[in-house]
Amino acid sequence: MGMQQKNFFLFILLWFLSGTAKAQDEEYRMELGGAAGACFYLGDANSTPYKNMGGMLSVVARYIYNPRMALKANLAMGHISGNTDGIYFPSDPWSETTEGGKWGTASFKRNVFDLGVQFEFNFWGYGMGPGYKNTRRLTPYMTAGLGFTFAPKPVDAVFAFNVPIGVGMKYKLRERLNIGLEWSIRFTTSDALDVSRIEGVQLKDPYGISSSGFKNKDCYSFTMLYLTYDMFPKCKTCNKDN
Repeated sequence: MGMQQKNFFLFILLWFLSGTAKAQDEEYRMELGGAAGACFYLGDANSTPYKNMGGMLSVVARYIYNPRMALKANLAMGHISGNTDGIYFPSDPWSETTEGGKWGTASFKRNVFDLGVQFEFNFWGYGMGPGYKNTRRLTPYMTAGLGFTFAPKPVDAVFAFNVPIGVGMKYKLRERLNIGLEWSIRFTTSDALDVSRIEGVQLKDPYGISSSGFKNKDCYSFTMLYLTYDMFPKCKTCNKDN
């Protein structure tokens, strides 16, 4: 191989390496993608996590503040169900006696729609930048925020606020491709995600314990696997991004 050929291949190699480093050093403003997984409900008709599981789907978008912090928005749909078989309810939950009651026999199935925003904090800087930025391709994170729950009929329609809290793990498959696993629970302001009355036995405050705020209310959980793609590169020459 002649000297000119060696110089040519060396030039191509250096050009490729410099392009790869530039791509890995690129920062982006947003992520957009989708998620799928499992959903379950906790309330008067189910008290066991991951019992009566249904499926869920979600659209996920993140606004990236920096490698440690992001703001995530979601629009999700999940299927929840439960039953009261084997649960003992008093006939009169407000009476002062413990006598009397009946076995619960109700069951329900319904969809819930979840629209929310959560703040995410990565335990380690997330990314594929150069070593001096101290970023990692894999990081655990925690998330919390506010949301809105809508559950249409066949049971009475429900409109409620929710507070999502969760943890997750994300991994950068490639420079702009991310995969993650997240578990979260949505605490709602409603006690009517399940059936409201069964053969004279009410499921709203069935034991005579008054509900207020998030006390004694229903909640549901998402366990989801998501895939997102980085979008909108940051302008490194802009003063506002320096």
